[in-house]
Amino acid sequence: MYDRSTQVDRSADSINFGIGQPDFALLPHALMSEVAAERFAEGDTELLNYGFPQGDGRFRWALADFLSRGYGSPVQPQQLMVTAGASQALNLVCTLFTRPGDTVFVEEPSYFLALRILQEDHKLNAVPIPTDEQGLMLPAVAEALTRHRPVLLYTIPTYQNPTGRTLSEGRRQQLLALAEEHDFLIVADEVYHLLDFGSPPPDPFAAYADSGKVFSLGSFSKILAPGLRLGWVQTSEQRARQFAASGLVDSGGGLNHFTSNLVRVALEGGGQKQYLDSLRRAYQQRVEAMDAALHKHIGDRAAWSVPAGGFFFWLTCADHFLAAASRSTAPRTPGQFNTTDLLDAAARAKVGFLPGRRCSSVGALGHCLRLCFAHYGIPDIEEGIRRLGQVFDSFH
Repeated sequence: MYDRSTQVDRSADSINFGIGQPDFALLPHALMSEVAAERFAEGDTELLNYGFPQGDGRFRWALADFLSRGYGSPVQPQQLMVTAGASQALNLVCTLFTRPGDTVFVEEPSYFLALRILQEDHKLNAVPIPTDEQGLMLPAVAEALTRHRPVLLYTIPTYQNPTGRTLSEGRRQQLLALAEEHDFLIVADEVYHLLDFGSPPPDPFAAYADSGKVFSLGSFSKILAPGLRLGWVQTSEQRARQFAASGLVDSGGGLNHFTSNLVRVALEGGGQKQYLDSLRRAYQQRVEAMDAALHKHIGDRAAWSVPAGGFFFWLTCADHFLAAASRSTAPRTPGQFNTTDLLDAAARAKVGFLPGRRCSSVGALGHCLRLCFAHYGIPDIEEGIRRLGQVFDSFH
């Protein structure tokens, strides 16, 4: 089905904040060219052969060292399973540890494409758990556990997609205790954890990998380049061996062996860290620009929090705007208006966003929308939010 909320419009005059990708201008072309030349200069043919099932050993050592520094807690290479990105990692978790019809808990809202993997690809019963400014609401998790026996809980604990919120340290500890008590797995999508713009977030769920209850999913898509299709799962050594023993890996060898060999050079030589530092600076400036533009052009018609990391702003439309918009879109019944109804006007204004309903496992959150600040430079951010303000104006 054609989905105009996420369609990547490459026309020069369109600004689509529904695109959750990094800016092409920020991608590390020079760095990857340098590390590829260096790796090929080493001359061994192992680079082009099948890889070790759990992932290249030298790469996992380099990745473990990089993560240990970034997380502030030790990571062992034996805990790491190399994947072709976080989405493949989530798919592997579902393949190995769930069956169609199993119950899984998900955040409300959550990453819309992860919901698709869980609900559509694997036919899992997704039970939404409400969130607030500190992430998952633990009383709601506990209450849901009186009615359901989940196999796993999928969470994006740090700079969440779509809200930008971060689960507090106390709630992380409580959630792990509930997983131990009720025997479910925590699948923590931590792809944004290293993408902070100031104070570092609480310890990642990766720090609890040895519990055997945690799968921490990571990816170079957000901190290096999405086209690399390179990620990892950090978990207990026993769980990591379960991934490595799967039929997929047994048949095809290590996942993304070639690319991991190139990225290993960037890790060992410091290029990855330098690039990540530059990304943090660039994204911080874009966050400030989008926040200022939202105050200028959207104002009190929506509420939002300024993200401290990640990719996204999450806007909640104010009641007075929703009421006015409902009256302006006959034959709608007042109160039924939702941000999906803005899409046609947004398309005419050459601006885009992701409606909140796409981020709900039950089709709720019609009063919200997601904006990505990572894909465009500051002039386009300012112009795009100006256009979005005009769209809001047209519904008053």
